Amino acid sequence: MLKSMTGFARSQGQYEDCSWTWEIKSVNGKSLDMRSRFPHGFDSLDMPTRKAVSGAFKRGNFSLGLNLKQSQFSSKLRINQDILGQLGTLLGTLKSNVPDATPPSLDGLLNIKGAVEVEEQEVSEEFRAALEKEILESLSLVITGLAEMRTTEGVQMQVVLQGQLDSILNLCAQAEKLSVFQPEAIKEKLQGQVNELLVAVPPLSEDRLAQEAALLMIKADIREELDRLKAHSETAQELLNSDEPVGRRLDFLCQEFNREANTLCSKSSDVELTNIGMALKATIEQFREQVQNIE
Repeated sequence: MLKSMTGFARSQGQYEDCSWTWEIKSVNGKSLDMRSRFPHGFDSLDMPTRKAVSGAFKRGNFSLGLNLKQSQFSSKLRINQDILGQLGTLLGTLKSNVPDATPPSLDGLLNIKGAVEVEEQEVSEEFRAALEKEILESLSLVITGLAEMRTTEGVQMQVVLQGQLDSILNLCAQAEKLSVFQPEAIKEKLQGQVNELLVAVPPLSEDRLAQEAALLMIKADIREELDRLKAHSETAQELLNSDEPVGRRLDFLCQEFNREANTLCSKSSDVELTNIGMALKATIEQFREQVQNIE
């Protein structure tokens, strides 16, 4: 079963008067990369969360965030009386030196660095340890939610990829049925081209004639490209049915698909075959775009 690399999940938890929300989202990526965001003082959660995510997923770019609401961890503002006292003394001195100066406003005084301080509320180590334990235990819920979403989207993508793979095989079958590429037609075409070489001025040597005939034969026959396309399709089918992460292997296989389709188009001297080749390239590109988001 395929799994997508795109997904989003959210979960909530509570411990005493604390409540929190986990949020995680993932998008496609060549490897596994994670960015995390934690409230002040909870950076110690970074390593265990990374371990949990890497244990559940193989590929993707992940963004993980924790929002915490708790009165014990809320900050309070405090006026620094010492600084305000010093400011009062300085203002008195300035007023005597510059009597016409406009008195400072309240918001102006409060904007002075150090006039207002943030006072962190202290909590016991026991409470913090218990809280962090509860938060980490609830992480499994959001990871499970993301995994389920990626699996659901993977099922939908598998249907799309299967349809595109069937289209590739159908186009190969159409190319095989073209009358101009039946053995008798190829033989007749080659005979005509060889006859043209025989009457060339100046006449070609036997060695050169053999080389030219061999090149014409190779270009006239697309069976090798079609056989490779069908072989690649069989491999792709096996990967689609695999339970392992196959995104990288499918991505590589798309390159092989493209190589054979390009060769087929370059060999074509028939309008119908060229149209089939272009349709093949378009379908392969659509297949590749979907594969980019497979884990």
